[in-house]
Parts: sequence; structure tokens; C-alpha cells
Amino acid sequence: MRLARRVLPPAILLLVLFGAWELYVDLGGVDRLVLPAPRDVARSLFEDRSLLLSNLLVTAKEVLLGGVLAVVLGFGLAVAIQFSRTLRAAVYPLLIGSQAVPVVVIAPVLLIWLGFGLAPKLVVIALVSFFPVVVTTLAGFAAVDQDLMKLMRTFDATRLRSFWHVELPATMPRVFTGAKIAVAVAVIGAVFAEWTGSSAGLGYLLNQSIPQLLPARAMASVAILCVFAIALFGLLSLAERVAVPWAYQPRGEISP
Repeated sequence: MRLARRVLPPAILLLVLFGAWELYVDLGGVDRLVLPAPRDVARSLFEDRSLLLSNLLVTAKEVLLGGVLAVVLGFGLAVAIQFSRTLRAAVYPLLIGSQAVPVVVIAPVLLIWLGFGLAPKLVVIALVSFFPVVVTTLAGFAAVDQDLMKLMRTFDATRLRSFWHVELPATMPRVFTGAKIAVAVAVIGAVFAEWTGSSAGLGYLLNQSIPQLLPARAMASVAILCVFAIALFGLLSLAERVAVPWAYQPRGEISP
């Protein structure tokens, strides 16, 4: 019953949006080379399923590896900043400024340095995705109950022990929040990376379909990217419930 309440509203909304989209294309006189109808996209999903699947596997590999790299780097950097005020003052403003640098400026340089293989794509995805992990992790550290930290100092706990037993468990829900944002952004990063230099992947297929006057295939690629991002978000939400069950425990309830 709970699952139905969660699935039914977005499903109904999607049906309404698709219906409005179909009517707009049919009755609005829009050229289907500019905006294909949902039935055209559905037809492409079926007819081009082998091509779409093979390219999805390429993009999925890039997103998963790049997302893991982003989470590891983002979490590690946040921990380093938490332990060093000097590092926070030196690095944090540069991190904020780095998010204003367009990916299209960095990608060609990475291709020169790393070639046209997987490595430059992973770097682009990590650069695009790691910032949410850093920000949410630092926000989690800032929200740690300072009374607990004082209590740990009262018991002569070392800085590392206080971090391991108090700060890290309290911050893990925020880490997962950053990771869920990162995987969604990683999909966008993979598309950008494939646009710059690639011979496979949904981003590459999307980029090739537009000049070939295959807008339905391009929209089908976008649809698969959306579903893939939602699936990753859902898997991370499930992993969060398993890894940090206390984050979902009602306030005031004490575990046995």
C-alpha cells in the first residue's frame, strides 16, 4: 500500500505530461524533426533497443566508476578540511570557484594529457560530481552535537577516536545525500565527456542523432539517461537505509 502511494502520483503525473506533449505535437503544428511525439520516442526505444543498450553499458560504466571516484575524493577532501582549518581557508574558496569553470574548457586539455580512453571521462565526471559530496559532508560535520564532542574530550578521547565514534556516524546521512546528488550530476558529466571525445555511449549517440535528423533516437537516449539516474538514486537510498538505519529512526525512539 505504501509503495502504491509512492509510485502512483509520479506515474499519473508522467501520463498527464506525456498526454499533453502528444497533443501539443499533434495539434500545435510542431515539426517532428524539432520535437518528436512520445509515440515516436517509444518506437525508437523498441526499434533501436540493441543500439541503445550497447551505448548504455558504456555510459553506465563511466558513471559508476566516475561516481565512485567523486565520492571517495569528495569525502576524503571534506575529512581533510575538517581536520585542518588552514586547509579549509586555503582550499574551500578554490573549490567554490572551480564549479564556475565550464567543462568544455577542461575536457580538451584532459584529452591532450590522458588521451581518448576512459581516463579523461572519469576525470570530467569526478570534477563535475565531487563538489556536492564535499559540501554536504562538511555540513554534516558542522551539525554534529558539540555536547557529545565535549563529552568525548572529558573522557580524554583522542581527536581520531572522537571522529570515528561521534563525527563520522553523525555525518554519514549527509554523505549519502551528497552521493545521491553526485550520481545524478555524474550522468550529466558523462554526457559532456562523451560529447568532447568518444566513439560510444549515450552522450555520443545523442550528439550523433541530432545532426542525422533522428530526434526520436536522441530523445530515447535522454529517456534512458533519466531512468538510469533515477535507478542509481533509488539504489543509493536503499543502501543508505541499510548502512545508516539510525537516520530513519523516529526521534525519541531508542534502539534496543
